Amino acid sequence: MRRTRGLRSRWAAAVIMVASALSLVLLADAPAQAHGAMMIAGSRTFLCYEDGITSTGQIVPQNPACQAAVARSGPNSLYNWFAVGNRSGSTSGGTVGFIPDGKLCSGNSNYYDFAGFDLPSGDWPKTHLTSGADLQFRYNKWAAHPGTFRLYITKDGWDQTKPLTWADMETAPFSSVTDPPSVGNPGSVSSYYSWNATLPVTKSGNHIIYSVWARSDSTETFYGCSDVVFDGGHGEVTGIGTSGPPPPATPCTATYSTTSTWPGGFQAQVTVTNPTTSSMYGWTASWVLANGETINSAWNGTLTQAGSLASVKSTDWNRTLPPGGSASFGFTANSATTPAPPSVTCQSP
Repeated sequence: MRRTRGLRSRWAAAVIMVASALSLVLLADAPAQAHGAMMIAGSRTFLCYEDGITSTGQIVPQNPACQAAVARSGPNSLYNWFAVGNRSGSTSGGTVGFIPDGKLCSGNSNYYDFAGFDLPSGDWPKTHLTSGADLQFRYNKWAAHPGTFRLYITKDGWDQTKPLTWADMETAPFSSVTDPPSVGNPGSVSSYYSWNATLPVTKSGNHIIYSVWARSDSTETFYGCSDVVFDGGHGEVTGIGTSGPPPPATPCTATYSTTSTWPGGFQAQVTVTNPTTSSMYGWTASWVLANGETINSAWNGTLTQAGSLASVKSTDWNRTLPPGGSASFGFTANSATTPAPPSVTCQSP
């Protein structure tokens, strides 16, 4: 009996060791669940996620291009907006010859179905930019990894109604950075890598900024398409929360300042100014709540929040701004620390 119990114990230990080893193998071979995506300029998956957030936690996009993407790829493509990646290459960072034409925006993903984000459309949410301007790019770090970010852009004359191919892209990146600084803890919308870059100086009209994040600690690479329009904008986002194509945007300027602080919170003011020679009739200021702060009250404007994106629209009494005119709104927020003044985008109407 003692010998039988000893054999059983040894067999049990062997089974546990084999099961543990098998579990490690399976875990090592399991697909990644989360990594990141461009937030500024927002990728298709990120902006469609922002477009679809509801008060119940469901993601129901209103933008027609986002709706078509979800109809093709299912709702998981938005709940996993941070996982447009591919690990099939022998080395990380594969582009031409690795990702097929027509599948650039999905990265030919072998994690989830993101094929809906390859669909050509003029309705995708867009970020409005100025050619040759400096921009702080932000890339969400849902999971942190060392590696290199490269940003490409489409050639002049790119047709947004056709599938994106490598022949549509400029061959050299206009920005490349390795292990940029980051803020926030991984696993949230408020955490990101950031770096400054100068936008191409000769671009106008509609383009795609194509991001490639190549990990240096594995063969994984993450991809994303950010739809932009070079029209003199300052980072305004249109096409979110609409049922039709993005409306034209007229740039305004916005200045953010912290007016008071206290343990666990702060008060801030944003001043919107009309820099044009024509009157503006309505304005919207938007910024990313990048440090986990939550706004609990606002005045002189109508506040809306969609995930990490905060927007304040003008009211009846301050919507009209003459040339050079300005209006201000304020808010209070809860925050563990007082955040640095964010970049606020402004557009009219």
